[in-house]
Amino acid sequence: MTASLPASGARLSAQLGLTERVLAGPRLRKLLGIVEDGLDTVEQSLARELKVTDALADATTRYLYEAGGKRVRPMLTLLTAQLGRGITDHVIAGATALEMTHLGSLYHDDVMDGADVRRGVPSAHAVWGNNVAILTGDLLFSRASQLMAQIGERAIRLQADTFERLVLGQMHETVGAQAGDDPVEFYLQVLADKTGSLIAASAQAGVLFSDAPDEYVQPVLEYGEKVGIAFQLLDDVIDLSADAAETGKVPGTDLRAGVPTMPYLLLGRESDAASQGLKAAIDDGVARIADGADPAILDGAMAQLRDHDVTEQTRRQAYEWADAAVAAIDPLPDGVVHDALVRLSHVIVDRSS
Repeated sequence: MTASLPASGARLSAQLGLTERVLAGPRLRKLLGIVEDGLDTVEQSLARELKVTDALADATTRYLYEAGGKRVRPMLTLLTAQLGRGITDHVIAGATALEMTHLGSLYHDDVMDGADVRRGVPSAHAVWGNNVAILTGDLLFSRASQLMAQIGERAIRLQADTFERLVLGQMHETVGAQAGDDPVEFYLQVLADKTGSLIAASAQAGVLFSDAPDEYVQPVLEYGEKVGIAFQLLDDVIDLSADAAETGKVPGTDLRAGVPTMPYLLLGRESDAASQGLKAAIDDGVARIADGADPAILDGAMAQLRDHDVTEQTRRQAYEWADAAVAAIDPLPDGVVHDALVRLSHVIVDRSS
């Protein structure tokens, strides 16, 4: 089954929650109830683990959590846990820890990217400053590690390996492609490390902490990484959306901050004068913004890039990676878990925020 691009009128309704879209239909109704109950437990665990006695730290650590989120990673952990003994205490702890790790990475990302808005609210560094935002991310990472330590050595290794890849991905994004690197391939590796690694860890956690068969570990790892790349490529498309109310971000936030995205990188491969002129305009605008100019100077260029074919190419790349994720789980047994993972790969690239 492939995630072929549907007509816009046929797309799944964005008004439904992610879980309902993934687990829609009578065949998956029982699994929907199990996962929803598990997500309720994860939410209770997050609320408990994010509570800090220090008043400032309590406010900052809960800030982005209370702003919402799709909870893709916990849902994936709960799904893959059904390949083993189901939702155990260790599965809940692992799902909670990985979602906290994700939250911590958002605080750091927004500082490094200079993003002003996250999940429809002012970013943490815009409220408390860079130092407090960075330290909040560090606090979330430490609390996630404490949770993993309660599970055991295998969980500690998973957390450490994932965190290493997150850091390397951010480092490589910060430094950028070097001489001899293909910018597009370099960017895909950054996505695999920054986004794919944490989603892959979430898929692994469900298998590992439910004592599912070892032969399922590699397929779900590959699935998670490829779904993560697809997720981020679609985010690059969403980043150019004209509807900030729907996306929770100012259109072109990443590019205005000088962070390359796939449409921009593909634009650099185009040889026609109009494309090269648009790239030059974006580069000039980014440089001027870095010197203090109003980010609105790039509004026109962002609209042109949104309508350029490279943005549609990026969307199609997202679907190709989603298809590759589906192929990766061929070794898993047929059944509702496999069906749900296929559906998740589709839903991830069929969203508007």
